[in-house]
Amino acid sequence: MGNFNSGDKAFIVESNRTVREVTVIRHSGGMYLIRFAEGGGIQVRKHRLFSTQEEAAASIQIDKEKPKRHRTPYEYEH
Repeated sequence: MGNFNSGDKAFIVESNRTVREVTVIRHSGGMYLIRFAEGGGIQVRKHRLFSTQEEAAASIQIDKEKPKRHRTPYEYEH
């Protein structure tokens, strides 16, 4: 994580699973306004931005204890 200026490229992790490249538009009061390549944008704090894609990917938390299993609405726990 570093300091970002207007026009810098950065990376953000969405929903703790997807890394996306963004462009920093403005920095004000500890918040960064970022724009996505597809359009649209959001305002985030500095700790959400990463300098490289590798740093962003390394921050993703994986729950290794619970195996991922998709359940259907017809499965019920008794």
